[in-house]
Amino acid sequence: MPTYTVTISNLNLNSKKQKELAQGITKVHNVVTGANTYFAQVIFNNTKKNNHFMGGKIVKEPSIFLLGQIRAGRSKKIKDRLISDLKNIIIKTSKLEESHIWVYIIDLPPSQMIEYGVVLPKSGKEKKWFLSLSSKLRKKLLSLEK
Repeated sequence: MPTYTVTISNLNLNSKKQKELAQGITKVHNVVTGANTYFAQVIFNNTKKNNHFMGGKIVKEPSIFLLGQIRAGRSKKIKDRLISDLKNIIIKTSKLEESHIWVYIIDLPPSQMIEYGVVLPKSGKEKKWFLSLSSKLRKKLLSLEK
């Protein structure tokens, strides 16, 4: 259900670090929201040299931007913890100072999201949604679960 897009600027995260960060983001989302791990996807993008600007000037320092699109319906308390824990896992993995980390969370109504070919359920209705899927898809999703 969440899609996290990680944009990296002026920094090289090797595949091992990317995997570590993807696993950390997935775990944070799972622990904080209770959503199954098979819903979380993490996509990495790297900016090209001199393609990152602030105030119209080229940025030379390293930065990581995390944009998370999640289902609407969670409390402010949960979202506050989510954004804080996501920031902390990025710092831990990247070793960057917190002033080089940017985290954004966007709420989307579940009825405006399709994953695995099916409109997503409201928060708390995941089990019923899961049981409505084909046995082949349920098996696939369970294989992604940690």
